[in-house]
Amino acid sequence: MKRYRRFPKLTFVNHHFSYLIAAMQLRYGPCNDAPDFLPAVRQAVGRLAIDCLLADAAYDAESHHQICREELGIRQTVIPINPRGPKAHRPAGRYRRQMHKRFPRRTYRRRWHAESVNSQHKRRLGLALRARTPAGRQAECFLRILVHDLMILRRAA
Repeated sequence: MKRYRRFPKLTFVNHHFSYLIAAMQLRYGPCNDAPDFLPAVRQAVGRLAIDCLLADAAYDAESHHQICREELGIRQTVIPINPRGPKAHRPAGRYRRQMHKRFPRRTYRRRWHAESVNSQHKRRLGLALRARTPAGRQAECFLRILVHDLMILRRAA
């Protein structure tokens, strides 16, 4: 049996134009990314007006679309359909069916900005964390996000 090491997984919401990170969720993996989506988006909505939300296929769930649009007031959610099961079929939910029917490819092309933020963060601040305890790792992740945003704001000034 293979043993997995537990490692911190950081989910963040960033502004696509400025590359500022508006919200983050930290958990330990390996695990599914989907449970971190709504807490991170709720945190970001409290700090940033979101009109269009672009996300990875790992966050494809009807409940994510529904809560973002109906509860959080996000006009458009663009999350590619993640096919389930051996046969690709028409999604049952309203918003997932809408994504399946007419996926806004041109809008989704801007999602590379999120990957750039992740890459920029790792390049400038490094891949490894120095803290050994879970509380220390969490504090270090929060501090790294703060430093990342401060570096961007300093560059803009």
